[in-house]
Amino acid sequence: MISVKAIEVFKKMGRTAALKGLSMEFTPGEIHGIIGPEGAGKTTFLRHLIGLLHVDAGQIHYFDDKVEVEFTKLRESIAYMPQTQSLYPELSVHEHLEFFRTLYELPEMLYKDRRRKLLQMSRLEPFTDRLASQLSGGMYKKLGLICSLLSSPQVLLADEPTNGVDPLSRRDFWGLLRELRDQEAMLILVTTSYMDEAFKCDKVHLLFDGRCLLEGAPQELLRKEECKTFDEVFLKYDRSLENL
Repeated sequence: MISVKAIEVFKKMGRTAALKGLSMEFTPGEIHGIIGPEGAGKTTFLRHLIGLLHVDAGQIHYFDDKVEVEFTKLRESIAYMPQTQSLYPELSVHEHLEFFRTLYELPEMLYKDRRRKLLQMSRLEPFTDRLASQLSGGMYKKLGLICSLLSSPQVLLADEPTNGVDPLSRRDFWGLLRELRDQEAMLILVTTSYMDEAFKCDKVHLLFDGRCLLEGAPQELLRKEECKTFDEVFLKYDRSLENL
């Protein structure tokens, strides 16, 4: 089972300091939420975890059953779901799955079993002939997710997966993530700027201005900070930083 630890990660994007000594730790079998406002550094950090960007300073460590390993040895075990899905409007749900099956070079029996399971979990079974361009926002996001999961990854990195999705579809999407956590024992890492989604996570990591303010179980953090919502927590830290 894979776990990840980031230590004092710094990154500049042009003249902007995107990450400022960011440290976080992620353990398997849990849903981790990186919660923060727009511009906090959430996408930049995920791109480091998947190897699309490299740190200016600091370290990111990957562990398999608590033994540290090189990222290159785990790359195929990590699925990345970007904010903007790389789906093809002229292809159906079925054709997308066939395309990713070929991409991942999956054996026939493994593909059939995985396809059936993912379609059931996502409730997309009745819509396999529908074009991606004709799917609702929530169904489109689910299609992107199950395409990412065809290769049976141990880690899922999902960048703002519920952004712009209606409340009912958001609820269904989180239900699907919980099923994956329970059935697959995956490490699931989700970024979001929706503060209420913090309560859907097992652990949250509050990201603000390129730094991790707090991390831990949602309710425990609220009790510790003596706040009722995570909006209050961020406002509290925003005021404290302004006074520095």
